[in-house]
Amino acid sequence: MRRLPPLTAIEAFVHVARLGSVKAAAEELALSSPALSRRVQALERFLGRNLFERRHQAMVLSSDGEMLLNRIAPALDALTLAIDATSGDTEVLRLRLGVLPLFASQRLIGRLPELREKHPELHIDIDTAAHALSRLGEGVDAAIVLARDVDVSLYSRRIDRDFAAAIGSRSMLEGRYPITGPEDLARTTIFLHRDMPEVFSAWREAMGLEDLEPAAVDHFDSGQLMLEAAAQGLGIAFMLQGHLDGAHDTRLVNLFDSQKIESPYSYWFACRRPALSNRAVRLFHDWLFSSLSTI
Repeated sequence: MRRLPPLTAIEAFVHVARLGSVKAAAEELALSSPALSRRVQALERFLGRNLFERRHQAMVLSSDGEMLLNRIAPALDALTLAIDATSGDTEVLRLRLGVLPLFASQRLIGRLPELREKHPELHIDIDTAAHALSRLGEGVDAAIVLARDVDVSLYSRRIDRDFAAAIGSRSMLEGRYPITGPEDLARTTIFLHRDMPEVFSAWREAMGLEDLEPAAVDHFDSGQLMLEAAAQGLGIAFMLQGHLDGAHDTRLVNLFDSQKIESPYSYWFACRRPALSNRAVRLFHDWLFSSLSTI
């Protein structure tokens, strides 16, 4: 059997990776910072590669470290669960998750049976109220948000990247005054979501149409209502291609499908760094990112 590094070194690496700080990880494991650093360095020597980029007061995963974390963190959590099950410590775990309603309906709820089968002890309180990031630690344990980026004081990880999409009714491509090019937006209403206020500006800049102004701009705080309003022909919703794909609505189409403009906004998972020591947060986080290829 191939020799493995000490489990204590693996545990130290995972804690530093999740908390982003040697000091925070050392406090969590009841070690001194130098002792924890030695364990991480021992793992790096064993592997023959650097797992972190050392920055002022922060430890940022290298590409090798990111790959290793994705591979071993679920196994380490499974080991913890196995020990808990053997010792009889299988209490109900509860996660308070702040999540946007459209993400929840399109990409999360349908997959929760898989999570329940894998972790029956984990229960999730779904919170779809606004401003989830500002309520971390005070109402929600973790959040899935749409943003350009997330405050560096928080732990965050991008869920995906996507393209900006001009989503409208198929009927807009026909009739007496069809939409045939981006310039036609000057005579239409566009819809913007409160969490993606600059998506149209970024889209038109990438198209080289900085001076293009729509006839009007209507603002929404519900992605689902934006899609329905677009389907009714009331305007064009500037959202993500994934929102259109997830809607499965044959009334809707990306009016400029040939234009692949990367959106400045992405979905992110975020929580306070100490929250990663919460087993409910950790289990959901690892399940989410291990399931990305199918979510």
